[in-house]
Amino acid sequence: MSSSLSAAGALAGAVFGVGVLLMVAGAPVTRGVDLSQRIAPYLDQAPRRSRLLLDPAVAHHRGLLAPFATRAAAMVDRLLGGRESVHLRLQRAGLAPDVEGFRIQQVIWGIGAGILAAAAGSLLWWTRGASLGALAVVVGCATLGGVMVRDWGLSRAAERRESRLMAEFPALAELLALAVTAGESTPQALERITRLSGGELAAELELCLAQTRTGTPLVEALQGVSRRTGLAPLTRFVDGIVVAVQRGTPLGEVLRAQAQDAREAARQALIEEGGKREIAMMVPVVFLVLPVTVLFAVYPGLSMLRVAL
Repeated sequence: MSSSLSAAGALAGAVFGVGVLLMVAGAPVTRGVDLSQRIAPYLDQAPRRSRLLLDPAVAHHRGLLAPFATRAAAMVDRLLGGRESVHLRLQRAGLAPDVEGFRIQQVIWGIGAGILAAAAGSLLWWTRGASLGALAVVVGCATLGGVMVRDWGLSRAAERRESRLMAEFPALAELLALAVTAGESTPQALERITRLSGGELAAELELCLAQTRTGTPLVEALQGVSRRTGLAPLTRFVDGIVVAVQRGTPLGEVLRAQAQDAREAARQALIEEGGKREIAMMVPVVFLVLPVTVLFAVYPGLSMLRVAL
């Protein structure tokens, strides 16, 4: 009992000492002043914007833990790398391309997973006397797992959004073909289908039109849609619109053909998914149903042989 109390006292003292060190390191007296903070009072600054106008998806985390979160995000960025990949996946997921904010989210997820693992490990250590070294390894693995789970969640969000874009693409392509065939220009047709429809692809086209209203050429705004999505059918769709706008070629038949190709690709993907699910359904049949059937067929004979012996 005394050994467990001494270990608990040592752990509490270590936690208290780490907390004191963090408080001293984060105090204004010991914290260094950046060069930007030194010269900021001598420069003309723009008036501060209202917080109501800030984008919550882009705004950084503020508060007492902001310096720690920023440093931890920079450390995670250096360890994991792949900044361009994260930026691309954020665009594909329809999120703001704020890599630093995403790294801060990874840090928060890792800290949360580490705290949960530490709580569970402390309970095991208190009740069953588990090893502190093993608990430290588990907490470290849980922290790393939380960081990686957030990265996996971003990849899954990007894949789900891409599947929604591909599901909406054939219908919007046919609507655009009908509008163009009816005599409307390309910007007018895009305006009509974004007004009458909803979804991820309609939101992308609406952003494209918003960029054109601010002075961006239509061709450049459409190419931005293909860059943000990164899907080959949408890239061909945008290239067809760009060629039609630049050269004045008929666009209706091209859009109908692209919509038909997209529907055929979706049909092929559905057939492939059905084949994969059919193979997956064989797993419970082979490993669960078949052994139980064989057991019911063989067990009576084995019991009779045992009785005979």
